[in-house]
Amino acid sequence: MAGGLSTRGAAVLLSGVVLAWGTSWPATKMVVQDVPPLWATALRCMIAAATLAPMLWVQGQFIIPRRGDLPVVLCTSLLHLVAFSALVATGLQFVPAGRAIVLGYTTPLWVAIGAAVFLSEPLTRRRATGIGFGLAGLAVIFNPQTLNWSDRNALFGSGLILLAAFCWAGNIVYVRAHKWISTPFQLVFWQVLMAAALLSAMAWITEGPPRIAWSGRLVALLLYGGIVCTAFANWAMTMANRSLPAVTTSLCLLATPMFGIVSAVVMLNEPLEPSLFLAMSLIIGGIALGTVAGGWPQGMRAKAG
Repeated sequence: MAGGLSTRGAAVLLSGVVLAWGTSWPATKMVVQDVPPLWATALRCMIAAATLAPMLWVQGQFIIPRRGDLPVVLCTSLLHLVAFSALVATGLQFVPAGRAIVLGYTTPLWVAIGAAVFLSEPLTRRRATGIGFGLAGLAVIFNPQTLNWSDRNALFGSGLILLAAFCWAGNIVYVRAHKWISTPFQLVFWQVLMAAALLSAMAWITEGPPRIAWSGRLVALLLYGGIVCTAFANWAMTMANRSLPAVTTSLCLLATPMFGIVSAVVMLNEPLEPSLFLAMSLIIGGIALGTVAGGWPQGMRAKAG
């Protein structure tokens, strides 16, 4: 028993995280069919903030961020919750969810490179080999036989998702260097609240006042994204991290993109492309090599959704 959870209980929560984060991509694609991407992301953050506040209060974890933690609150809000989420939501308007998932989960590769450049972390032979596998997977995705280079929308959408991965990686590199005062979960509410405010302002300026054709399906998808994929997943990930070894959680989370591809097939009737599985296998294999070599970054484990 660790952190109040048995190993079995922690494994159940970790499975819930994989389920939530894997299905969040096709769920987001369905939402942006009815809601502009910035408003969709802003609404998700609003719902998550409204859920996290009472969760933290009941657990006695609700705090006002200390001055030393303000930079990480700002960085995570801007790079992960605003930039990453908004770019993904926009990119999903142009590319299938399965392809977006594969591109999004190249993030650990860029983290390894960024950590070596900015944090002087050693780039071991095993990690370098893992990066090579991941880049080979990326080459499979952008191969002219699998991606129509004359389709500007497909290129634009793929570029947005890849840019989102860079932003997420930049946030994780900063999180690794940050000297924490409060716990990451204690700060999630403030990060989400700030992101909701920024996204709402950006959406109002660029997309205009929200004109949304509400339906039961849309409300359910928004609630699922805010409550399950954001609030619950962050809490569950925190609990699992306290109860399971870091390498165990990291390797288990590698199931998320594969589950996401399958979810896109089931939820969106997307074709099951062999090239995506090849690319994902190369990328996951590369990440697994890096994970075994030195462990998944703490920021990635806490913010992989």
